[in-house]
Amino acid sequence: MDERAMRQAIERKREGAALEPSLWETIVAAYMAGAVDDAQMAAMAMACVWRGLTIAEAAALTRAMVASGQTLQYPPNSVVVDKHSSGGVSDIVSLVVVPLVAACGVRVAKLSGRALGHTGGTIDKLETIAGFNAALPMDAFVAQVERIGCAIAAQSDAFVPADKRLYHLRDRTATVPSLGLIASSIVSKKIAGGAQHFVFDVKCGSAAFMRTRAEAVELAQALVDISREFGRGAKAIVSDMNEPLGRSIGTGIEVIEARDFLRGRMLDARVRELCLQVATAMLELACIGEPRALAASVLESGGAYEKFVELIEAQGGSKHALEALALPERVQPVNAQREGYVERIDAVALGNLAREWSGKAPTAGIRLSVRLGDRVERGQLLAECYSAHANGRQVQTAITIGDARPTPHPLVYATL
Repeated sequence: MDERAMRQAIERKREGAALEPSLWETIVAAYMAGAVDDAQMAAMAMACVWRGLTIAEAAALTRAMVASGQTLQYPPNSVVVDKHSSGGVSDIVSLVVVPLVAACGVRVAKLSGRALGHTGGTIDKLETIAGFNAALPMDAFVAQVERIGCAIAAQSDAFVPADKRLYHLRDRTATVPSLGLIASSIVSKKIAGGAQHFVFDVKCGSAAFMRTRAEAVELAQALVDISREFGRGAKAIVSDMNEPLGRSIGTGIEVIEARDFLRGRMLDARVRELCLQVATAMLELACIGEPRALAASVLESGGAYEKFVELIEAQGGSKHALEALALPERVQPVNAQREGYVERIDAVALGNLAREWSGKAPTAGIRLSVRLGDRVERGQLLAECYSAHANGRQVQTAITIGDARPTPHPLVYATL
């Protein structure tokens, strides 16, 4: 593809035309070969932001990005599932659900990313466990999934390098918020990971990338539709992110919460319900009978925790290292300055604070004592700061107490 042909493609997309699948494949190949430069690709990305992509276009772009790198293959008789979260605060679902589903007898292959902005990264969290190795060679990753039923590893640069390059360009040129480009980016990495089935947990709310229910449902549907274009089974759950999902916010502190949850020592209702819904969807795709009852039984029996320990040990950590994770000794309480109702919890602000603190001490962070809508009295504990660098005032200003009880948000807005 030469400069003139790319300019014509940009003009067509700018005017609202849907480009042919073969043209998207040509564009991506030319971009990776250097025949299309960053300036033209940035112009195309901006045209996509303005005009959008059809599902056929997004699927073609996904296919081209997958073809730019390596893909994983599992034995033909292996049923492998994967899950993806669009990013949230105190989102420990992957840490819980991967071993839970594996303990139910279904293989789970999870290639994860690192923290992005105010949201936590699964790999960063697991690396707070001494010895844990997230940089598995891909043959070792596949072998571990086959051997123990699950693995969680960092995404390799060998996977979808076109997506990595295009995402960096979109970030520089303010062209990230295109639904078609977002969906193609997500699904391309899932396809390259080799699983036959995907569950997408699309967050919705003030601390999510998709702020409104309509936006989140549209993205969820696109993820499902593109996945099915590749013959993959897919389900999507649109879940709430107007407040942190769990009680703990940070890096290692979230591993502690997941560990204690799996051991039955932390029974937060929101965490339990979303984990069971995601696990149920994954088991349904694998055609497991009575999936919710099975997942609940395995969770309560301790089988999921045993599988979590097995995963940690398979990747260089140990049960001792997992159970030795502890909160910093310094605790700073944050108390309510007035009576009333919890009207708002600024999860973005809390997420940013916790990321900053845990960069200085891996298990530093914030533990919430209240939820949206809770009635509180003056002096009541709102949160605890576990950090030598904590500023309780910053946490206090992120929790708004008002006179009126806010309308509650559902935990799950839609399932597709």
